[in-house]
Amino acid sequence: MKTTNQISESPGRETRSNRAYRVAPTDNTTFHSRMFGTHGAVAASHHLAVNAGVDVLKAGGNAIDAAVAATFVEGLVDPQMNSIGGECPLLIRLAGSDKVIALNGNMAAPGRATPEEFRRRGLDHVPDEDILAAGVPATFSAMIMALDRYGTLSLADAVAPALALASKGFPLSNGLVNQHKFGLRALEEKFRGWSGSHELYLPGGQVPEVGTLMRNAALARMYDHLSNAERTAGGDRSAKLQAAHDAFYLGDVATSIVKYSKERDGLLERSDFERFRTHVEEPARADFGDATIYKCGFWSQGPAMLQALSILRAFDLAPMGHNSADYLHLLIEAIKLAFADREQYYGDPAQAVVPAEVLLSAEYGKCRAELIDLRLANDELRPGDAWKNAALLPPDERFTPQPWGAGTVHVDAIDAAGNMASFTPSGAWLASAPVMPALGFPLSTRMMTFYLAPANHPNVVAPYKRPRTTLTPSLAFRKGKPWMTFGTMGGDQQEQWSLQFILNRVAFGMTLQEAIEAPKISSDHFPGFFAPHSHYPQHVRIEERVGKKVMDELRRRGHLVDHAPDWSEGFLSAAQIDLDTGVLEAGCDPRGAKSEVFPNMAYVW
Repeated sequence: MKTTNQISESPGRETRSNRAYRVAPTDNTTFHSRMFGTHGAVAASHHLAVNAGVDVLKAGGNAIDAAVAATFVEGLVDPQMNSIGGECPLLIRLAGSDKVIALNGNMAAPGRATPEEFRRRGLDHVPDEDILAAGVPATFSAMIMALDRYGTLSLADAVAPALALASKGFPLSNGLVNQHKFGLRALEEKFRGWSGSHELYLPGGQVPEVGTLMRNAALARMYDHLSNAERTAGGDRSAKLQAAHDAFYLGDVATSIVKYSKERDGLLERSDFERFRTHVEEPARADFGDATIYKCGFWSQGPAMLQALSILRAFDLAPMGHNSADYLHLLIEAIKLAFADREQYYGDPAQAVVPAEVLLSAEYGKCRAELIDLRLANDELRPGDAWKNAALLPPDERFTPQPWGAGTVHVDAIDAAGNMASFTPSGAWLASAPVMPALGFPLSTRMMTFYLAPANHPNVVAPYKRPRTTLTPSLAFRKGKPWMTFGTMGGDQQEQWSLQFILNRVAFGMTLQEAIEAPKISSDHFPGFFAPHSHYPQHVRIEERVGKKVMDELRRRGHLVDHAPDWSEGFLSAAQIDLDTGVLEAGCDPRGAKSEVFPNMAYVW
């Protein structure tokens, strides 16, 4: 009997089996497949949040409804990254419109929050955790406004997936248990001094195993209470949503939070909740190549990406080669310049004068680009003089930088009609403050980013002021048509990673999934997250896939290069639409699982 030889040999090549399904290298293929559909696309930091968004779309809701439902679930299942006690800035594009809408879902400082009040307590800065850094929670108000103005669902329907998971239980993810610095295992000792967190997240006094079912009965009761306030209210859908909003900010929830704060000598009063509002704003925007990128305003770090793009417009990037030494050197130096301006000028525009028009102008970007030495890294923090539209601010006028905060998730949703939502929930993560036993979540400590001095600093603490924040959703048009939503977690790195993602797409022509997975870098030239809040001039982390030759050349140019483990710099998700064909695409980052941060997922059908 004749048999077929299952092994083939070629001169000068390795022996290969004929049974193989691929013999070509896989170095340049993505971990996750490209995912397409025509009905809806949802991407988020947790698969249960994606499931909630998909269920909403399949039941007839729009992309805004889906993003709201996913955000409520994210605050339950990824509490090491965010909760309903935090913030959620967001960007929306409605079907048939060429306009992008920004919602300022940022917290507000209490009326008693002044530099004098903190100094009276013997403090020289706003603490970076617990009650004195707490302001009015913003996420719930932002979700209600999103539903009311741009969605179709009731609150009861939008919050139903989160309420069911809170009452019946959800399996703990690897990230929630084991994430570096923020997971339950890392927080075990801290929780022994925080009774509310200990009781909820360390049942029996032990860190639960991955996959253990966890319930949050207090959070479920609150969501049920808010849903009932909506159901029993009179009037139309808008009036009912307002009733739910008032039940939080004017009713029992606010009463419980203020009582909790006063028992711990905090600053929050009922009047802080009564005056709190979510504001609709014009987004910041900039053109790069054939794309227009939209970001939230100068209370966020979003414009820093736009400034970096303005600087990089002066250079022809593609011929340099993706992640070559020339390209990465230029990228790092542009990031340094943009983020130096972020530290110098950004703050709440309602209470600080921000030279926004100059900062985003092509002329200013060009003069800033001229500061870059293409062969040598600069070790200074060099803000420009945006008051005089000049490249450099005199050294004696520069502010000393401070940290901006950490812990975030992201949600993208696009429906078949072309409604687009980019939400970035954050704050009130488990490491920042104790869980309030009556409500099942901690308060945000975003006020830690405020300064106490000098008095003319754009981010000096003041009554009712919004602290500047790293949270930075993104929405982009291409060739004048709606194109894509994207975002990531990551504190100071968020905008660096998002910048690399959009450059990968526009300058280097990558697909959505290729742009997500490509090796990335992040600079530590500016401040870190928590105490001692140091910044490290010239320091840059680079994923090892970039290669030794490139890293060595960057060192020669003066960069202090730290080898980052592969799949540890990124955590992006994105969704896009082709309005001409109706095809949708979405993608998520393998780094979520590889770095034990969260079980992110994208789904399109």
